[in-house]
Amino acid sequence: MSSRFQFVADHQRRNGVKRLCTILGIARSSFYYWRRTAPERSARQAADARLAARIRHVHRDSDGTYGVPRVTAELRDGGGQTVNHKRVARVMRAIGLAGVRLRRRHRTTVADPAAAKAPDLIGRDFTAPAVNAKYVGDITATCSHFLIGGRVVVGSRAAKHVEPQDGSAPRATPGSPGCHNPTNGWASQEER
Repeated sequence: MSSRFQFVADHQRRNGVKRLCTILGIARSSFYYWRRTAPERSARQAADARLAARIRHVHRDSDGTYGVPRVTAELRDGGGQTVNHKRVARVMRAIGLAGVRLRRRHRTTVADPAAAKAPDLIGRDFTAPAVNAKYVGDITATCSHFLIGGRVVVGSRAAKHVEPQDGSAPRATPGSPGCHNPTNGWASQEER
């Protein structure tokens, strides 16, 4: 947008501000605001350039490992001037600096690509025309629950380390009537 304003400023003597703003589709008040605030913009750009030099110095001293939070803390401790972390992030992005990320995202589930996926037999329509007409399953964290249309749990299944040792949780077996393994698909249906 500022290039349009600069174009108007460069050609205003020849064609006039009103005509150029109409052709370029910008408001005259916006052009005049841009022209009036030019000194503040140049001062902000100079301040950002000084801040970028300080950020480069802190980043270089950390061997390129510090990211926005640590660079901001170092600038606040050593410089005496308070600086916002969002401004530090913007300047670091502009000059192409980033901290080192050591943590990797842990993958909790690895799906078997060769496993057959259960078909979506109910078409994501969980409304049943009658009680006990549709059976669906849900996985919550590490426990599977098998539900029927009457909202009664007919069985559940969990990993060995999650199940209580006293045997109070019923353990359904795959393939038993009314139960299915929901890990390979969204839901399944049995008509009675």
